[in-house]
Amino acid sequence: MGRQDLQSIVEEVMKHLEKEDTSSEVPIGVSARHCHLNKESLEILFGRGYELSEKAPLSQPGQFAANETVTVAGPKGSIPKVRILGPLRSSSQVEVSQTDAFKLGLKPPIRQSGHTENSSPVTIIGPKGSIYLEEGLIIAQAHIHMSPQDADNFKVKDGQVVEVTVSNPGREVSFSKTIIRVSEKYRLEMHIDTDEANAGLIQTGQKGSLKKVEPSYV
Repeated sequence: MGRQDLQSIVEEVMKHLEKEDTSSEVPIGVSARHCHLNKESLEILFGRGYELSEKAPLSQPGQFAANETVTVAGPKGSIPKVRILGPLRSSSQVEVSQTDAFKLGLKPPIRQSGHTENSSPVTIIGPKGSIYLEEGLIIAQAHIHMSPQDADNFKVKDGQVVEVTVSNPGREVSFSKTIIRVSEKYRLEMHIDTDEANAGLIQTGQKGSLKKVEPSYV
């Protein structure tokens, strides 16, 4: 085998490895504290017949950051200007980081969005009124939105638990309990909160490497 032939083989192997690495990469979005409201809560906070106005579209199709914000309060403190995300949902909830929870004096569980059973109570204050949710404050579980086609490409299923590793100079972090969420409406993106991003020196737009672990579902 000549030197040129050997070089060609090396180049082909490198291309194959690069392709494999790229295929496991997932773009990351950093999610700050935010609030989801149902129609009843929106009208209590902002007035009868009020409708959210869009400030900017989010990465997931059909979802948006609203111009409207609220104050979130707990027994030890409050956090103003918490952004409302639209569209409206069937139930209201607030998603915060652990740092936010310390400021509020509350101990919310780590949950998937929408899973608020037995979560922390929280008060939401708007310009026209306030509401007290007996349950509704959570820390969002790290998760990956993906379409059915993405799920096929990654060979994962809805609700599966995977690990995602993000490497930065001087620091590598792994998210070992990342939930796969599959829907025709979703666009490929992993979501982590600001505490997780700060710990890993991660910024929106970076990519992580997805690794399947033993079959585990939620």
